[in-house]
Amino acid sequence: MTALHDLTPKFRNIRLLLAREKGHPEGDREEGYDVLAPLTDEGRLDAKEWKAHQALCRVRHFRAGEDDLIGRLRRKPGGQWFFDYTEGDRDDEAGFHLDDECFVTGEYVSIRRNGAMHTYQVARVERP
Repeated sequence: MTALHDLTPKFRNIRLLLAREKGHPEGDREEGYDVLAPLTDEGRLDAKEWKAHQALCRVRHFRAGEDDLIGRLRRKPGGQWFFDYTEGDRDDEAGFHLDDECFVTGEYVSIRRNGAMHTYQVARVERP
């Protein structure tokens, strides 16, 4: 279990909520992600800090009526960020240009889940 004293000052809790899309014209506040990751001063994922503290970078996918998926924030050679839940890549969820995204409240990020791209709004970014 991660303790607060293990985290560096760059770590943030990030809440992503499903933005509006076909089938969810108002979005869905009961589907999204909670991510624990280091951010730069500009709100981007901090690759250097992540590399030094990979084991602390966590993700939780939640959706009403389903069990939560608990995994890790990972990075492929070449820089693509993804969420990894179990061994192998069958359940991996890749972010669309997450290295360029700013995790700032109100911004949007896209994540490929179950073969389809979905957009999420950054609902909250706060110190753990």
